[in-house]
Amino acid sequence: MNPSLYQFNPRTYLSSLRRDATLDDIPDSLLSWLATKGFDWLWLLGVWTIGPASQSISRSNLSWRREFAETLPDIRDTDICGSPFALQSYAVDARLGGDAALARLRARLSQHGIKLLLDFVPNHVGFDHDWVQERPDFLMKGTEELLTANPLVWTRIASGQIFAHGRDPNFPGWCDTLQLNYFNPELRDIMVKELTGIASRCDGVRCDMAMLLEPEVFTRTWATAPASKGQDLPLFWPGAIKTVRSMNPSFVFMAEVYWDYEFKLQEHGFDYTYDKTLYDRVLHRDAAHLRGHLIAPPGYQRKMVRFLENHDEHRIATKLSIAEHRAAAVVSYLSPGVRFFHDGQLSGKRIRVPVHLSRAPQEKHTPEILEVYDTLLPIIQSPIAKHGTWSLLDTRPAWAGNRTNENFICYLLEHPLGALLVTINYASYRGQCFVRVPDRLWLEGTIEFHDQLSHERLVRNASDIRERGLFLDCSEWQTHIFTIEHA
Repeated sequence: MNPSLYQFNPRTYLSSLRRDATLDDIPDSLLSWLATKGFDWLWLLGVWTIGPASQSISRSNLSWRREFAETLPDIRDTDICGSPFALQSYAVDARLGGDAALARLRARLSQHGIKLLLDFVPNHVGFDHDWVQERPDFLMKGTEELLTANPLVWTRIASGQIFAHGRDPNFPGWCDTLQLNYFNPELRDIMVKELTGIASRCDGVRCDMAMLLEPEVFTRTWATAPASKGQDLPLFWPGAIKTVRSMNPSFVFMAEVYWDYEFKLQEHGFDYTYDKTLYDRVLHRDAAHLRGHLIAPPGYQRKMVRFLENHDEHRIATKLSIAEHRAAAVVSYLSPGVRFFHDGQLSGKRIRVPVHLSRAPQEKHTPEILEVYDTLLPIIQSPIAKHGTWSLLDTRPAWAGNRTNENFICYLLEHPLGALLVTINYASYRGQCFVRVPDRLWLEGTIEFHDQLSHERLVRNASDIRERGLFLDCSEWQTHIFTIEHA
């Protein structure tokens, strides 16, 4: 199965209803809309408690304030809730109605056949997490020398102690977070308990920056920290996943992961891993490298999370033209794996709202993008696309010296209910090719290819398709999703 996931920020949505709205105020009509559109999962972003320390940092950081003001010109301090990735605890924020409201929402989602995905932030916590006072050994302690040498990574808190910010090793620390110390075995055990607690309240977790806990990454990142001396760091994820699955065998793990660690995390037990490579190659408009990425084994492909935007990335409507957007959506969402959609993407929203904000600007819909997804979603959610067997097809030149076939990306999706032939000329100029269609029992007599996007019909002789392939002559970014029938 290729499930569909919808990412949703409850804080910005609820503030559009009224200031004191909670998860109980999310209407059943919204859940029904998600179900009607075929979504299997709702990722409820950032429900955990954000403390006053995280709010204060978000409100006082001048660089962030400039970004917030660009998003919301009339911004007020009350619009800045703090980052949900600088959390105080894994209790549902009281402003959202607490754990009881989440349980009720989960029950309502289940009635609509939708599963609930929540966040697990394994690498760091906010400044007012209980452990800062009660278990400072759970944090990455520093020294005066480290603070002086790199004040963007290390910080002195009010008690005078020096700790590291959580960080990606390629960038300065996240200034509203404190780094957890995975060299401490007690911390590792406690984080497994935190994870099992989350697992009792939802159906799956999206694990933030999951590769940061890989021993070689973590050890390299914190090689200068006193806690690293003489330490061999064991793997965290295999044991943690095994523990949760011993209690809930169907619980789903999704990893935000980069740097070619996707397969390794799949081997650790993750059901799904982010596919940032596909996203990057889509934006680079690089058909050859897209094809190269999609030749990976089917078992790997089925575990990839395909997306065109999320809370970290720019809105896709600001990056691609309508024709490019349609082509990119077909490439991404008719390949195997999780089909991940961001709230506002389907209507063409253009403003990326920082996760620190609890209010979003009002935006008009883009009719052309609404039309793209109104047409495409029923196809994506059809049994053929959702449950069918996927194959990447080869192409060959339409004539000698014509290399535009290299710009075509073509799929075949097969299911007992039928087949879909997907073709995309992923280029800014016209192209021609012969698509090499596999020999199948249905490839007999006269075949009619009916495009579900343009309603164009092609009638071809099966023997000619076997011998040469299906000839296509397509304009820039032109996309076809053909059903296949006997004429």
